[in-house]
Amino acid sequence: MARTDRFYIGTNTKMYMNISQTVDFLTKLHSLTKDISRKKINLFVLPSYTALDAARKSVPKESISIGAQNMCWEEQGQFTGEISPLMLKEVGVEIVQIGHSERRDIFKETDTEENKKVLCALKHGFTPLLCIGETREQKEKKIADEIIRIQLKIGLNQVTLEQSKKVLIAYEPVWAIGAEGTPASKEYADEKHKVIKQTLIELFGKTIGKDIPVLYGGSVNNQNALKLISMPHIDGLFIGRSAWDADNFNHIIRQVLPLFLKR
Repeated sequence: MARTDRFYIGTNTKMYMNISQTVDFLTKLHSLTKDISRKKINLFVLPSYTALDAARKSVPKESISIGAQNMCWEEQGQFTGEISPLMLKEVGVEIVQIGHSERRDIFKETDTEENKKVLCALKHGFTPLLCIGETREQKEKKIADEIIRIQLKIGLNQVTLEQSKKVLIAYEPVWAIGAEGTPASKEYADEKHKVIKQTLIELFGKTIGKDIPVLYGGSVNNQNALKLISMPHIDGLFIGRSAWDADNFNHIIRQVLPLFLKR
């Protein structure tokens, strides 16, 4: 089965849920979705660091993949406040989110730093979820495609063909993220996903490049999820606050999965 034949859907809880809230959310989400074959869907949640250990222990690994929201590119050293890959491996993390727009914007992380994290994640057996996307200013200047291609080419620099088989990409236009975000139209999102797919093929060849899942994130909700997943180049959804209620997340999953499987 090609990776893109499987539906990828997940959420990043940012700096919101504490440990007990995360465990309650995960156990309920597992219960609500356990009848859905995991051969058809890859469901993942990225909680806060303090909740990772409890999160991994609260639900079966086969049901929900657990990931970290960030990671240092070094195993150890004088990096006060950072989290190393060894620490994440110790608590059973499988996915590492890299390059979220908030990390790039607020914490001034560069494409080169994201690349170091991608390579480190792959070295330690994690699935890197590389987030890319243009700002509103870049969109208005009509350089979104160039920005996306640069973020991909630098972010995935030195990734081997074999390693690329573990990579996930999330396209999150910066202007569409957060409480004040404006969702991208399905046409715009698909157009950018097509650019991403073309770039991945340039980097890794057609066979491997077209099989790297590309997820859309940016104010995904009950109203636009179906429209987005109907587009041919979108392989999954990376959802924010609309997924933080287990009942609603389950509703979105059951709404979009049948449509994705018909494509």
